Amino acid sequence: MSTDVRQRVLVVVVSFNSADPLPGLIASLPAGMGAVDWQLVVADNASADDSVDVVRRHAPGALVVPMGGNRGYAAGINAAVAAGDPHDAVLVLNPDVRLHPGCVPTLAAALGEPGVGIAVPRLEDGDGHRIDSMRREPTLGRALADALIGASRAGRIGTLGEVVTAEAPYRSRCTTDWAEGSTQLVSAECWRACGSWDESFFLYSEEADFDLRARDLGFRTAYVPTAHATHLEGDSAGSPVLWPLLVVNRLRLYRRRRGPVPAAAYWAVLLLREGSRAVLGRPTSQAAVRALLDPGRLRQAAGPEWLVAAAPPVSARA
Repeated sequence: MSTDVRQRVLVVVVSFNSADPLPGLIASLPAGMGAVDWQLVVADNASADDSVDVVRRHAPGALVVPMGGNRGYAAGINAAVAAGDPHDAVLVLNPDVRLHPGCVPTLAAALGEPGVGIAVPRLEDGDGHRIDSMRREPTLGRALADALIGASRAGRIGTLGEVVTAEAPYRSRCTTDWAEGSTQLVSAECWRACGSWDESFFLYSEEADFDLRARDLGFRTAYVPTAHATHLEGDSAGSPVLWPLLVVNRLRLYRRRRGPVPAAAYWAVLLLREGSRAVLGRPTSQAAVRALLDPGRLRQAAGPEWLVAAAPPVSARA
């Protein structure tokens, strides 16, 4: 991608009951996009709130794509890209992201470097603290380290952890295997080579799948610390409904990339991790253990019905 500031960037957002965070995102776009030409496309997954009205009120020029149901994050991204105008890059944003001034031109410049297909910024939470957004490819050893000593500690020991938690890598530009998907600028060339985001994940691991497929094809994911954004973050880590899907999708991604036999060992390590936390009374891990031990849930396609089935028993919610 050329570093010409007049590059065309397609900004794609998936909304699902996102009326509260959307105004803040939209307000941050003009300064965050800088001098690039951009179009906002919002795919709405049948929100029950006034997400669509909020978009039309705060961004009258935006294109809204009704999904006709809750079809998931990847499906929304794909639909938004298909509906948008011709572009040189796609900026994937969560509704709870706030771009800092000049973020996208800085990311776009990184896409002009040889081999870079995806560029991601330094992310901060609502209090201004750095988010550990870089990831390494999932391996059995990394999953075991997470299970035994925790992701935060493992991520500070060389390349032992999947989540990069050490401070040093976040200080300078580098290449990461993949990155959390709230804010990713993807070149049109990379998108064409990789194809659409995989809708079978519904929610979680779709960005890992895409970034790793891009890497397989020779594209790098560049972490650009001079580009900044705030991610207010969701509640998956504290949700007994969402966390099991995140865990099971990690298993699905690993099986897809490594095959069924290695995936069986990976399943055992995930069960060890979640089980060790479940016995301490953590509701999210208790729900994840139930999902990992249920063959039907492991085979069930990810989607709204999967989340309904993930709801904890009535006694656990009382």
